[in-house]
Amino acid sequence: MYQKLTPKQKALTINLDPTIYGTFAEIGAGQETVRHFFRAGGASGTIAKAMSAYDKDFSDAIYGKEVKNRYVTQNRLRKMLRYEVALIEERISRENNPNRKFFSYANTVTTINFDKTQKGHGWVGIRFQVAENEDYNEIVIHVKFKENDATLQQETLGNLGVNLIFGAFTYYDNPRRLIESLYDDVAKDNLEIDMIDFSGPAFAYVDNRLMSLQLVKNGMTDAVIFNSEGNNMLPADILYKKNIFAVRGSFRPVTKVNIDMLQNGIDMFLKDATCTQEETEILIEITISNLRADGDIDERDFLDRVDILGKLGYTVIVSNFSEYYRLIDYFASYTGGDIGVAMGVNNLLMVFDEKYYKNLSGGILEAFGKFFRNGMRVYLYPYKDPETHELLDASNLKVEENLKELYKYFKLNNRIVDIKNYNPEFLEIYSREILRKIACGIKGWENQLPDGVAEMIKERGMFGYKEELSLKQFS
Repeated sequence: MYQKLTPKQKALTINLDPTIYGTFAEIGAGQETVRHFFRAGGASGTIAKAMSAYDKDFSDAIYGKEVKNRYVTQNRLRKMLRYEVALIEERISRENNPNRKFFSYANTVTTINFDKTQKGHGWVGIRFQVAENEDYNEIVIHVKFKENDATLQQETLGNLGVNLIFGAFTYYDNPRRLIESLYDDVAKDNLEIDMIDFSGPAFAYVDNRLMSLQLVKNGMTDAVIFNSEGNNMLPADILYKKNIFAVRGSFRPVTKVNIDMLQNGIDMFLKDATCTQEETEILIEITISNLRADGDIDERDFLDRVDILGKLGYTVIVSNFSEYYRLIDYFASYTGGDIGVAMGVNNLLMVFDEKYYKNLSGGILEAFGKFFRNGMRVYLYPYKDPETHELLDASNLKVEENLKELYKYFKLNNRIVDIKNYNPEFLEIYSREILRKIACGIKGWENQLPDGVAEMIKERGMFGYKEELSLKQFS
């Protein structure tokens, strides 16, 4: 465990370091971060300039206009960071200032509105050097305020900014510790960080997907999203006013069953919602509880799964939503569009298990009110029992006696519908059996995975892959 310092101690430590020198540019909440450095003392050798480009016209004159007049954006923040660093390099002679590490800190935020209907959010970042002659690095984060008072939000933002600057120079070689330190003197109930991005030579080894995972794992946010290229995405940018179709699973590894469920489910969803695929965000969800199924999270295993999903072109959401209703509630906070979820029979039986809703005052009825909101539909993929060979679907699914009528209600109102155009051959595919064969080196699993996946597993030694043996040799 590292020793936590107060914001004043952190600011003073930076001020007393003669090699650190930079600018502060803050838009929206005021100069909440830089005031810590002024008050700590010894700031004259650290602060080159502090400004609040609050007026839009004046801000435009410095950094340029933004598309659609949107100023609280990642693009605006990065413009600010790079402009200010370029200004330092232009105006400050390296010859007269040897051994100095330049930086620019910036934020662009909007705090809670007068009616308290929008709690506010913003972008915070730093562009900095870890050595005089090295290229610059950047750390960019997106925050959502939870407090109901603008002054409190400003104070939280100021503490966060100090933590980010101190962390950048102190923990750049340990990004996990850097992320944890962002909440020093900041309560998680007051602030959510739902996106973080590291770039530059100091972070050449950093996989931003793992950094996203830390946010969910540490309770800093409930969900993070990254695209098929592995880039962290702001959930609001991905989900806002979109139709959403999601599939939850372990994907260890992804099989033809998963793809069959997804493709046939999305075909039905697009017809039901009368929308196009371009108007719909398709998400593959993996929960933290799934990643922790075998104990501590295996980060290599996590990357194996998402690498394969990325190769197949899918966007991945990693969430802390054990219950499905929380996932739908999360989606509905971003969109009023249609929402669909494809799932297997076992998952639907879990949805109808009352033990998962004991923490809700309204029990299963409250959960279903959130789960089946706004016309949300379940697209059910059938299950074939490997022993009895019985086919289970929405027509013969057996829920508890006291929930039968409730189940019938959702089925009769087409809120639970069967996926009809499935491939019967895929019902004989079981991911646990595939995983066992991969780990034991038994042949015969390759054709049960999507094209190219088996080759990827073999090339990279994923999922404990061993050289293949024949079934006869194994027995």
